[in-house]
Amino acid sequence: MTDEERSVIAYRMARAHEAIDEAKLLFDAGHINSYVNRLYYACFYAISALLLTKNISTNKHGYLRSLLHREFVKTGVIPKEMGKHFDLLFSSRQEGDYADLVVFKAEEVTGWLIQTQTFVSHIENLISNLLEETEE
Repeated sequence: MTDEERSVIAYRMARAHEAIDEAKLLFDAGHINSYVNRLYYACFYAISALLLTKNISTNKHGYLRSLLHREFVKTGVIPKEMGKHFDLLFSSRQEGDYADLVVFKAEEVTGWLIQTQTFVSHIENLISNLLEETEE
């Protein structure tokens, strides 16, 4: 893996953490739909970083979702529950961003932050292990 590829992976993981920080601020400010959006993007950035370890890249959201399941959930690298969490964020983000009259209730989505943090941490650990293997 090249230094440039490693830099892009690190950048995307930094974006994932930044999106989590933004989500916290938005939740505290009562902007719940935007909170859901940022949680989704935290996972999106982390998955896109992980895919780069396999030399796969896409900016298509649906394709990224199918790659996540094909490459990592079905193979057991990422637990099914985490795949389901991403699916929930995927559909919720689309609904919140594009459908009219959608209002997420804080009490219904507050736990999504911890699930997203766990998801991003899991991917970060996978990437770290994969990068260590390529150095050997």
